Amino acid sequence: MRTTTRLGVATAALAATALALTGCAAGSSAGTTASTASAKAATGPAIDLSDVCPATIVVQTDWNPEGEHGHLYEMLGPNPSIDASSKTVTGDLYANGKSTGVKLEIRAGGPAIGYTKVASQMYQDKDITLGYMSTDEQVQFSGNLPTTAVFAENDSSPMSIMWDPKTYPDVDSIEDLGKELEKNGGVVRYFNGAAYMTYLEQSGILPKQVLDGSYDGTPSKFVSAGGKDAQQGFATAEPYIYQNQVAAWGKKVAYKPVSSTGWNPYPEAMSVRTGDLSKLEPCLKKLVPVMQQADVDYLKAPEATNDLITQLVQQYNNGWTYDSKVGAFAASQLVKLGMAKDTDGYIGSMDEQRMQDFIEKATPVFAGTGDVKSDLKPSDLYTNEFLDKSIGLGN
Repeated sequence: MRTTTRLGVATAALAATALALTGCAAGSSAGTTASTASAKAATGPAIDLSDVCPATIVVQTDWNPEGEHGHLYEMLGPNPSIDASSKTVTGDLYANGKSTGVKLEIRAGGPAIGYTKVASQMYQDKDITLGYMSTDEQVQFSGNLPTTAVFAENDSSPMSIMWDPKTYPDVDSIEDLGKELEKNGGVVRYFNGAAYMTYLEQSGILPKQVLDGSYDGTPSKFVSAGGKDAQQGFATAEPYIYQNQVAAWGKKVAYKPVSSTGWNPYPEAMSVRTGDLSKLEPCLKKLVPVMQQADVDYLKAPEATNDLITQLVQQYNNGWTYDSKVGAFAASQLVKLGMAKDTDGYIGSMDEQRMQDFIEKATPVFAGTGDVKSDLKPSDLYTNEFLDKSIGLGN
């Protein structure tokens, strides 16, 4: 997943290597096509984007295909073209079971772009229409690479810290976990440089003595510690993987999302270069509701899109593995844990006060980068103006 939020490209790598242990088979060669049932059974009026949007809407993701990206792959029509060498998939952009008259090109991130930050990629390649930006990275690059989020397909990040519930049965929060780890000589292992961990240390939620930035993405150290240590992970992946696909562990893990500590960015929000917002406004007015509906459709019936995601992963064949079982778990967890939900009665909206609170938390964390815009405001980072208030999981 991982997005850089998941929370930074480095943090994203965590699930990648862990998932690689599942032994999913590598896919076929480039140039083949996939058939997706997202072609979809949905019904409704035809939507024409051809008069207001680019002929091909290009979306840069922050990681390999996965369930958290399901809303995006849900929009691909039947038989999209897969380019395994460039790690892209292109097809008709569908809405309500019909073509919108434009193409959708989805580009994998992470290893596919040399772990370049999405903001940097968007400014290097102006063919990109939208990119996955988490609020923490928006703040970090707000000075030199400003982006504006137009749709938050998920309300909170699945980034979590996990531990063995048998070793620490009374732990119910990340702060409690820190105290128990300190008492027992354990550590919480994470990818060095993770912004959320700087926040957890600076805020006193985790003591410095228990922090170990040596995580390499594999479960080996967690398993060999026999439950003594904790580890970063994603609530949408590791709980299933460690119980069902990591044979050396093979049991449940407990976990708490990092968002429970107050570090609560909007993850992987669909964003545009801020300077392009006005130019893209006619397109976004029509496109954003399509994305909202695709998100709802995926979360309610993810099977066909998860099959496509699995096929893409196999054909991209870059060491990342993912299967439909993990995808099904991800879609279920997103809804079950409230990470994907209607806010204000519809899906995809962002909150001004939450943005302001996060800016205040994140600015000191990124102070050394020199890229945070002075006097940064919530309105610099997002807009809800294109969202359709009638589209939500409860509608």
